[in-house]
Amino acid sequence: MVRRARECACGGGSERELHMVMGLAPRLLGKAELALSIEDLSQANGALEGWQPEGLSIDGAARIVALTMYRGERPFAEIFKDLRRTADARELVALYRGLPLYPKPESLAFEVGEGLRSNMLGVFEAITQHNPYPRLHFDEHRWNHMILKALFVNSSLANIVGLDERNNPELARQLLDHVHERWAAGRGISPEVWRYIGPYAAEVGALDEFERALSGKPSEQAAAALALANNPSPQAKSLLAAHPAAAAKIAEHQVEQANISRNEVV
Repeated sequence: MVRRARECACGGGSERELHMVMGLAPRLLGKAELALSIEDLSQANGALEGWQPEGLSIDGAARIVALTMYRGERPFAEIFKDLRRTADARELVALYRGLPLYPKPESLAFEVGEGLRSNMLGVFEAITQHNPYPRLHFDEHRWNHMILKALFVNSSLANIVGLDERNNPELARQLLDHVHERWAAGRGISPEVWRYIGPYAAEVGALDEFERALSGKPSEQAAAALALANNPSPQAKSLLAAHPAAAAKIAEHQVEQANISRNEVV
């Protein structure tokens, strides 16, 4: 059985044996986390920019390897669908983390949609965090919907691959609506949103909202100031100049985008 599992994982064997590999992986290999060096992570990113295997378990990695190497008679999307239907939470996370590595990844659009609709945060983040699949294969509508759901489920935007690259005016408008809804309900917002409204602040009519953010909590002030600092429009420069304390922090390198987290959200 072990021999056949190995053969299947290396590209041979039947579909039935592929399912066997997927089921036996924890027993044969264990569930410990992969021990990856900095060089390993660099090679992973070099092979596919943005993909990070960090945090994968050994059995999860084995499942991904088996799927990337398996060549069966049926379309891969059908095989993936069958595996998804019978998978537990751990298996689903592994299945979705391997998305950009599979043959014909564009054929998995429906199954990816099912994962995005999942109420399991781990499954949602397997698609959205450190995974270049959305950047490579989502259209603008699905991309924007993913960003809004990430905010709804309190998932950080920082680890979404290609967010600056895929940012767009329609997303900025939707994020501005999100800000209005949160404020109207008396709730806080993620400071991260300002980074993606910022490039289109004048275009989407968000200057008044930035004015309010620059007078808000420290993390919100910092995020809004950084977003305006990266916007070359005269309106953005003028607004930032009216808040010298925030501008001084940027000039003194006291504020860094990486330090702006969701911890301030209420």
